[in-house]
Amino acid sequence: MSENCNQSCGSCSEDCAERKEAKIDFSEKLHEMSSVKKVIGVVSGKGGVGKSLVTSMLAVTMNRMGFHTAILDADVTGPSIPKAFGIKEKATGSELGLLPVKTKTGIDIMSVNLLLENDTDPVVWRGPLIAGTVKQFWTDVIWNDVDFMFIDMPPGTGDVPLTVFQSIAVDGIIVVTSPQELVSMIVSKAVKMAEMMNIPVIGLVENMSYFTCPDNGKDYEIFGDSHIEEIAEKHNLKVLAKLPIDPRISASCDKGMIELFEGNWLAPVAKILEQMEEK
Repeated sequence: MSENCNQSCGSCSEDCAERKEAKIDFSEKLHEMSSVKKVIGVVSGKGGVGKSLVTSMLAVTMNRMGFHTAILDADVTGPSIPKAFGIKEKATGSELGLLPVKTKTGIDIMSVNLLLENDTDPVVWRGPLIAGTVKQFWTDVIWNDVDFMFIDMPPGTGDVPLTVFQSIAVDGIIVVTSPQELVSMIVSKAVKMAEMMNIPVIGLVENMSYFTCPDNGKDYEIFGDSHIEEIAEKHNLKVLAKLPIDPRISASCDKGMIELFEGNWLAPVAKILEQMEEK
């Protein structure tokens, strides 16, 4: 170390043993005209567990409670949020920034499918471009007076989740899982990633947990015994909700009418989020 060292390693070219690398700040600022109070990430360790469904239903539930909600669809290569809400129009903008599309009940949505000419056009992009698009949804979109923003993440622990955790001030994440034992191992990966990034894990939601027979009213575990309690105990987390296999839910999404679906399975989650907003 030089006698004249001022501890400014970031601007120093000396290769000394005491050198300390400067901490890089990857955070991105929200658009200057935007206001977002709480940001909740919805993640899953693998695809096909109903992450986008849970995101949609959470936004609808909080909206019904009187909060202004929004969804940032970060699943760029597999966007399904606009379909669930029956959105046909495209996002617009000006020199000031992009404007999200409002659903029938006033939920703000931004998704890559709202920018593509055709909904079926594939997004054949490499990771950095996809991650950059997600950051632009945060920095270039004008989110007006949002109480709760839900970020629908792509599955896994790749570029986009890493970008979101580093770039956006996420207040907490909800991990969506399904009952299969294989999924429990993959969910642990997602939870550990959040812990590594110092992102609070609000809890777990299990989708496709059971099926209620309409003939006898009994519940059947189609995918076998649930392992969500084991995962929760292992990571000292809460099991927030268990969603059933219900054909009416998928039918509502297919018809773009998720806002009209009645179901109170996520009410316990809504109460926790409401307490976060009060703090």
